[in-house]
Amino acid sequence: MSQPVHPDEALYDGERQSPIIPVVDHYAGAEKLIRKALALQEELGPVFDVTGDCEDGAAAGEEEAHARMVAGLIASDANRFGQLGMRVHPPHHPSWRADIDILLDRAGDRVAHITVPKATSAEELGAVIDYIGEGCARRGIARTIPIHALVETHGALADVRQMAALPWMRVLDFGLMDFISAHDGAIPASAMRSPGQFEHKLLVRAKTEMVAAALAHGLVAAHNVCLDLKNPEVVHSDATRARMEYGFMRMWSIYPAQILPIVEAMRPDYSEAEDAAAVLLAAQAVDWGPIQYKGELYDRASYRYYWKTLQRARMSGIPIGAEAEQTFFG
Repeated sequence: MSQPVHPDEALYDGERQSPIIPVVDHYAGAEKLIRKALALQEELGPVFDVTGDCEDGAAAGEEEAHARMVAGLIASDANRFGQLGMRVHPPHHPSWRADIDILLDRAGDRVAHITVPKATSAEELGAVIDYIGEGCARRGIARTIPIHALVETHGALADVRQMAALPWMRVLDFGLMDFISAHDGAIPASAMRSPGQFEHKLLVRAKTEMVAAALAHGLVAAHNVCLDLKNPEVVHSDATRARMEYGFMRMWSIYPAQILPIVEAMRPDYSEAEDAAAVLLAAQAVDWGPIQYKGELYDRASYRYYWKTLQRARMSGIPIGAEAEQTFFG
């Protein structure tokens, strides 16, 4: 009897697959807040990433010390799951190269990702990625460090497809507040929160273009923060709209109470995870030919959808059943 074929081998013909990563990217600037986030990761499990923020977290004149602090935490035992990244200064800031050099020297083998803010073009972002790649080569760092890039300027939106096509890219992040500010009052301040952020035509255009570019190039699109820090229902609602109406698969958090509402809104529900496991197990049993499940036809296109669903459910902490766990992830 032939060995069962794994979904990754059976369902894809070499095309780039979008990565399966946590649905929350939690931002923290101060050392105390980063440590608190890492402790919460220990409690909840690796269902969210953390980004140590050098752009907004570092006081003027303290940029080098701040970068050393973030890099030190990335390299430390506190980063148990290896899911702590760094946001460096923008390409036009004098500290961005120093941020990267410090990071690669101290934690190039462990940093989860590098986030680049405020790029004004694909050329500018490409220059930062080239610097990172050259720095890795000089230091003998063989891995490809995932790059996350913020789309928050007119130039970035105009070049969003070229940005998505750059090497090492994994995530496009939408920077709502800076994007609105760049419009010189044409977009009202009320659009920095719901419902305006999902309804103003310029924001609808920007978000949909960014998500489409990300998906076309096998990247993940991450939604901007919710400004309401204390009301989980508002956070959950924003995350649900971002996921279901726009196709965002990830969202920023800036306050610990926002993490679980985003996870709950963006992960698959339990019934869909159960269906995914059942469909994939049945499909593998017939060597990935068509099957009937609950009176409906399923084929390879359906299987690709459910394979992504099963992986996202597992990443988000949803039990997928012992048989599916052993068969596909054992």
